[in-house]
Amino acid sequence: MSGKQKKVLWRIIASVAALVLCEVVTRLFSLPKYAELIIYLVPYLIIGYDILIKAGKGILNRQVFDENFLMAIATVGAMALGEFREGAAVMLFYQIGELFQGIAVGKSRRNISELMDINPDFANIERDGEIVSVDPDEVEIGSEIVIRPGERVPIDGIVTSGSTTIDTAALTGESMPVELSEGAEIKSGSINLTGLIRVRTTKEFCDSTASKILELVESSGMHKSRSEDFISKFARYYTPAVCIGALVLALLVPLVRMLILSMPPEWGDWVQRALTFLVISCPCALVISIPLSFFAGIGGASSRGVLIKGSNYLETLSKAIYVVMDKTGTVTQGVFEVVGVHHNRIEEKQLLEYAALAECGSTHPIAKSIIKAYGQEPDPARVTELTEYSGRGVTAEIDGKRLAVGNERLMEMIGVGYKHCHHEGTVVHIAIDNEYAGHILIADIIKPTSKAAALELRASGVEKLIMLTGDTKAAAEPIAREIGADEVYGGLMPEDKVKKTEELLKVKKKGSSLVFVGDGLNDAPVLSLADVGIAMGALGSDAAIEAADIVLMDDDPKKIALALRISKKCMRIVYENIFFAIGVKLVCLALGAAGIANMWLAIFADVGVMVIAVLNAIRALRIK
Repeated sequence: MSGKQKKVLWRIIASVAALVLCEVVTRLFSLPKYAELIIYLVPYLIIGYDILIKAGKGILNRQVFDENFLMAIATVGAMALGEFREGAAVMLFYQIGELFQGIAVGKSRRNISELMDINPDFANIERDGEIVSVDPDEVEIGSEIVIRPGERVPIDGIVTSGSTTIDTAALTGESMPVELSEGAEIKSGSINLTGLIRVRTTKEFCDSTASKILELVESSGMHKSRSEDFISKFARYYTPAVCIGALVLALLVPLVRMLILSMPPEWGDWVQRALTFLVISCPCALVISIPLSFFAGIGGASSRGVLIKGSNYLETLSKAIYVVMDKTGTVTQGVFEVVGVHHNRIEEKQLLEYAALAECGSTHPIAKSIIKAYGQEPDPARVTELTEYSGRGVTAEIDGKRLAVGNERLMEMIGVGYKHCHHEGTVVHIAIDNEYAGHILIADIIKPTSKAAALELRASGVEKLIMLTGDTKAAAEPIAREIGADEVYGGLMPEDKVKKTEELLKVKKKGSSLVFVGDGLNDAPVLSLADVGIAMGALGSDAAIEAADIVLMDDDPKKIALALRISKKCMRIVYENIFFAIGVKLVCLALGAAGIANMWLAIFADVGVMVIAVLNAIRALRIK
């Protein structure tokens, strides 16, 4: 509980004590009305002075119609009509409701606050043989920093010496420690658990993983959902409307009774109804609980390694019926292995050497697998006139020979006939001096949780699961069958993925949404095009954080289903609060206008509904 909330709590206790004392005094002694007013003003002002001040400032700033104005006018009116006990009680219960709201907001903010702790305050560098702590902003790219056991990693980099175990829970939501040794990549925000390590920084502090995550979470509130926009517009028109309604009850109805119906005006009774009407009408439950539900949902998701850029994406995700997934790195591990060399016209080792040399400048997983199978680091000096063809492969001159290494499209482009492979996997064809030299078969490994993730997505309401890949359809179909995908499209270049996604967007049901899940780097155009783009396993990827609407901080496909469950639970809570709050308000307003509801029912309709809605909203923090 914050210091401000503790002060409010003490004011509530003092006000309750003063109210009880007032009750005792008024029951023991017969006091005139003005004396009762004076003693009841004590608990009223103890608990309500700040509300009266805020209402006054709102009037001066021409921002009249808010909950402070409603509470002030209703309680002051009740006191003026001699309802001293009710006036003080309404203000007391309103402040109790506000305290509940503050505690709920604080609880939901705790996840964000804990996330903020991933940003370290210092970095250790070595100067003149001594380790000194400096501001991380001062550390340049390429500097060597020292990270002791128990310290948080300040900047992204590569381990240059030492080995350790790190805790990445703050980034990925997973508690399992990760072993790192020399040459491994390390992300800021992780905690060094065991050994002293030296790290060469690869990014500036402002561009490191921790800083990017915090920037993403802090800006999530800027993107409002349709539900939040509806509530904002609703409150903008609702508050003036109920004030006009109260004026009609207090002034117009008595005048009509007196002038037209020739009945007693009963001013006191109708003013009392109007004040009760005002207390009931306070829209706190809606204005507070709806944004809080989204905030709690985003906060709860962030603690599980699911970063959502705004409540609008949370709402759109809840309507997902199509999930389109990239294959490599999303459904599969993206860890390719050479499993065979077929139809080779030269020695297998020689063919692998040529392919490794041609691919030595590439960071693609397929290129890495070929280099790994070759068994040694290729010499780039042997490679000249290297040309890369997006979605096809590369051509290069190696040792005076003209090589082409790539897929069937590359062979067709250069006019070389190729042999089809009857095995499942990715096929890399090689041509030397425009003559076919054989092909290398590479297989990708499906992730252990991919099938379970697909089943969970089905259980969450996804009607169609579609896989898109630049790999051949023959290589992709077995994987699609294993996870239970409805459709698979292979051999797609980046622009083909965009076209296919556009086609799917046109045929999906109105009011539903399409989600695309990719690695964030190669799939940026499709991530931006989809209703919701989810970057998979994008820890530290700037391109993923920029292009995607939701970022999953590790490689587990089950996090896609988790994000969908979070969105559906959050939206269920939002709709529960909307229908509950508006329903109770309308019933109580009708009862108040008819004179059936008294000030105590008004208190329930205002404070009670708000407390129930707020407590319901913080359920979004708890995710199974």
